[in-house]
Amino acid sequence: MNEEIKVIVVKRADRKHLMLRYVDPMTGRQKTKSAKTSKLKEAESKGAKWEAELREGRYHAPSKLTWKEFRTRYEDEVLASLAESTDKKVSGVFNAIEEHLSPKRLADLTAGRLSYLQSKLREDKLAESTIKGHMAHISAALSWAVTIGLIAKAPKVTMPKRAKGSTVMKGRPLAGEEFDRLLAVVCKVVGDAGVASWQRYLRGLWWSGLRLGESLQLSWDRDDKLCVDLSGKRPMLRIPAAMEKGNRDRLLPVAPEFAEMLLATPEAERTGYVFNPLPQRPERSSRLAEGTVVHRICAMGEKAGIKTQTKPDGKPKFASAHDLRRSFGARWASRVMPQVLMELMRHESIETTLKYYVGRNAQSTADVLWEAIGKGGGQGDSLGDSGQKQAPQQAKTENAKPSDPQEIEKRGAGGSRTHGGGFAIRCLSLLATAPQQP
Repeated sequence: MNEEIKVIVVKRADRKHLMLRYVDPMTGRQKTKSAKTSKLKEAESKGAKWEAELREGRYHAPSKLTWKEFRTRYEDEVLASLAESTDKKVSGVFNAIEEHLSPKRLADLTAGRLSYLQSKLREDKLAESTIKGHMAHISAALSWAVTIGLIAKAPKVTMPKRAKGSTVMKGRPLAGEEFDRLLAVVCKVVGDAGVASWQRYLRGLWWSGLRLGESLQLSWDRDDKLCVDLSGKRPMLRIPAAMEKGNRDRLLPVAPEFAEMLLATPEAERTGYVFNPLPQRPERSSRLAEGTVVHRICAMGEKAGIKTQTKPDGKPKFASAHDLRRSFGARWASRVMPQVLMELMRHESIETTLKYYVGRNAQSTADVLWEAIGKGGGQGDSLGDSGQKQAPQQAKTENAKPSDPQEIEKRGAGGSRTHGGGFAIRCLSLLATAPQQP
């Protein structure tokens, strides 16, 4: 406690209310504020409370930093060092703050105002997970302001409870037949001139699992963008540090089907962007904006009648570019282990992979298990008997090579003929032969 601080009550002729005053022991300067009362006893009581807060370090003067000044500093000192996608996302969050809260000072962002912001974002039909992301960015920005001394204390940011543990996709994977329907309606949306470029682009999304923004940035020869790397044994993707949250260059594998698609491109044509879906009027623009591509694919999904979700308001959501990525993840979830799928999908953590792709289709998993038992020639008298009868079939399965090109050809685009059955059979074999514990 700082015993040197002593708050006194003073009366100023030009003020209606009494004033509270003390001398800052660090600077020697006088600090004053209104007691907001003309009654001496009330003023003395408030002065005693303020003195106690000052001595114990619990009092913080309101920040006079304007919201505009704070935003400029945060964008220059923090966002400039992050990935471009993060910069855009936070800018969108700050725009929402200005639209709904109109803060003059940074101190205007109180816990109550931030709670009100959440209600306004829900009125804008934002998903709970999106609102949670907004609040996380706001919390990070306010914590940074505290760290460098712009404000003494950050307001509490309450995260949406409905977003916690959410496992609901905003769509679903497409079946192979649905993807064929999507390709068939391309000409009805973009016209005959752009059909080939758009169908190639859709196949690229289907085989690669790339996010739409990543696919449009994918380049054959630019090191500053997401780039194809053909220098090694197998085709890879090279991601520059500037595009990664981790701020480091990364080399990532691609699925064999997408690798074949890349290698099928003649060497003379491996320059510029890998995908360039043509606009309906090429004379006006040679490259479509990301938002335009999003709307075109959604229009194709609607034209093909592929409904992937029903929104809370009862309206249908039709197939989108991200549903093609979901399709990629769902196909490979039955072929590889979660850690491999995580790398293929370029997820930040294994939790995301497990949450959305692994173990979601209980019916398919059940089919694999029953099929494994059925191949043994009958259920048998017990699990142990079934395990013995399945031995020849298991040996055959264990000797199979999933990487065999003929086997890949049998599986086809969706991999529906195997569903990862070999792995399930081997698990049942181990269970059947394991010694029983009491």
